[in-house]
Amino acid sequence: MEIVADQRENANGDCGSYPMECVRNIGIAAHIDAGKTTTTERILYYTGLIHRMGDVDDGNTVTDWMEQERERGITITSAAITCHWTQREEPLAKLFVGVPHRINIIDTPGHVDFTAEVERSMRVLDGAVAVFCGVAGVQPQSETVWRQATKYNVPRIAFVNKMDRVGANFANAVAEMRRKLGAYAYPVVLPIGAEDRFAGIIDLVNMRAIRYDPSDEMGLRYEVAEVPAELAAEARHAREELVHAVADKDDEVANLVIEDQPVEAGVLKRAIRRLTCRIELVPVLCGSAFRKRGVQPLVDAIVDYLPSPLDVPPAPGMDPADPGRPVEVPAVEDAPFCSLAFKLWSDPFVGKLVFFRVYRGRLNKGDFIYNPRTQRRERVSRVLMIHADKRIDVDTVQAGDIAALVGLRNITTGDTLCDEDNPVLLEPPTFPEPVISMAVEPKTHLDQQRLSVGLQRLAEEDPTFRCFTHEETGQMIIAGMGELHLEIIRDRLFREFKVEAHAGAPQIAYRETVTQPAEGEGKFIRQTGGRGQYGHVCLQIEPNGRGQGLAIENKVVGGAIPKEYMPAAIDGVNEALAGGVLAGYPMVDVKVQIVDGSFHEVDSSELAFKMAGIFAFKDAVRRAQPVLLEPIMKVEVSTPGEYQGDLLGDLSRRRARVHGIEARGQAVVLNADVPLSELFGYATAIRSLSKGRAAYSMEPAYFEPVPASVLAKVLDQSGGQAQRD
Repeated sequence: MEIVADQRENANGDCGSYPMECVRNIGIAAHIDAGKTTTTERILYYTGLIHRMGDVDDGNTVTDWMEQERERGITITSAAITCHWTQREEPLAKLFVGVPHRINIIDTPGHVDFTAEVERSMRVLDGAVAVFCGVAGVQPQSETVWRQATKYNVPRIAFVNKMDRVGANFANAVAEMRRKLGAYAYPVVLPIGAEDRFAGIIDLVNMRAIRYDPSDEMGLRYEVAEVPAELAAEARHAREELVHAVADKDDEVANLVIEDQPVEAGVLKRAIRRLTCRIELVPVLCGSAFRKRGVQPLVDAIVDYLPSPLDVPPAPGMDPADPGRPVEVPAVEDAPFCSLAFKLWSDPFVGKLVFFRVYRGRLNKGDFIYNPRTQRRERVSRVLMIHADKRIDVDTVQAGDIAALVGLRNITTGDTLCDEDNPVLLEPPTFPEPVISMAVEPKTHLDQQRLSVGLQRLAEEDPTFRCFTHEETGQMIIAGMGELHLEIIRDRLFREFKVEAHAGAPQIAYRETVTQPAEGEGKFIRQTGGRGQYGHVCLQIEPNGRGQGLAIENKVVGGAIPKEYMPAAIDGVNEALAGGVLAGYPMVDVKVQIVDGSFHEVDSSELAFKMAGIFAFKDAVRRAQPVLLEPIMKVEVSTPGEYQGDLLGDLSRRRARVHGIEARGQAVVLNADVPLSELFGYATAIRSLSKGRAAYSMEPAYFEPVPASVLAKVLDQSGGQAQRD
């Protein structure tokens, strides 16, 4: 037995150079309230970056630094921070004992309204820690962030948190990962006890128990000892299951199993690392971040199992001069510079910050960088390493680093910044479309000027935020991912840009589509005393399949529409698609074929064919039985059993389609699909119905036609005209 005391690192924010094999770029991602920020805070404490642990409830954590985050107790913007960890000599096999590692951590939001922060973080990370609640298991937003990590091929390990809470069930959480996420997940530790008896973990790789000193409130002292006799059989069975799971995918371990040879801890650990880096295995750990149990083994697992920049495939890109030719960008220090700008932020002290991940080469202060999108180069005046809301000036960053630049112009999220002589376009992150909008009106003329500046900066920072002026009403419309998203936008306008404005009721981002094929004809004929206008377009439209998007094809033969007028006709169709016919909402999933038309040698013009294209499209849509589509949200409600009936009744009144009721510990979980238009004020309603004991989460699921019973109401609100048979 060995007593381990105060294992904190003596770290002081060192920004020196580390070899790439000793760098870990990781994200902490999970459902809201699973414990991401608390876990990050504990990691920062045990690695020595901070000397006092904060708590989300107290509003004093390092990574939740915005006023809005501390007031609400949620993460809104992803925060980057760097810490350092050196594995210690213990009676446990570790892969990198005594080697200092730099861990760049991005703490991401869990609320669906801020999913863009997770999206762009996953794009630049090499690995991720997926945090799950030991009681609730896999929750809706857990599935969302898991899909985002899969989309960008991010290796991950899982951490089952809150093992000290009533109802915590480690085995159930692992089973849900396999069932709901399709993850090849296997525990590398087992909990010693659960709920108020949770005392530590059993390391299955080394077959040792790690017990924390109950008298130490900081979680610094623990003992490494033999596995307790009462848990020995369970631990042996779990290790055998882990070994066989690894052997199914790793040849070295498979050969040992076939030959009936013992699998040593070091061999098993290296095999787990190989499989994790190839996204073929998800090692699962457990602990309680709030009670400070199991965090140090999690940091060891980050170093042991998650990849360095050298362990992941080269970043995919393409040649700007030949977009069809793919280009690979390997992590090499002595090569032309290449990086991806994944986030913009308005800092009150230094101005616009551009967060970027270096994929190749190195960048020195004073160098010139090239943006292939704008085809412009700029000089780098300042390079900063980011520690949440603190900035540290550095002279150089290299492949594998995540840093920020100051003073760049004409930069948007997803731009590639590279060497001018070796241009490349890296794949940018993709973002969902806004689902909710509201009108804002400044109170004074001075507020009008500030509002324009504030909205422009916020739109640059957040790819899921839109602002535009409504053509018919002249109102300024802001659009985002949910009520909370727009509430935070309004709050930031007031606090950061000193804008006072009235806000109208949120409006839903409806869509329109057609349900059957149809033909349409449009003529634009104007005759005055001199030269007139003449354009004539015939087209066919048909549904393009749910989620297939828009398609416009030129099927004109015989020169019925001259080539010089075809772009104008297509522009007209695009303009009509953006406005819709029923209520003026954008159209989706429509296929358009321009098949015929006619022209006049003297009177035809681009304007005439553009107008003809608009008229033809609208004529066809009216014949194609258009329908209005509304966004449907996937909602999960967790409630004590005594409130189940009241909440089900409320969901039914909101046009919900309930498709699952399950018991999870002492709670009942209701799964339903609910129209977004019916969810305004739901947070207040659910608190009232359950006396504050129920909670819910939601995420966008799909669009579906608005029922006839509510169609007239929606059209009246939007100014459209209901079409009746």
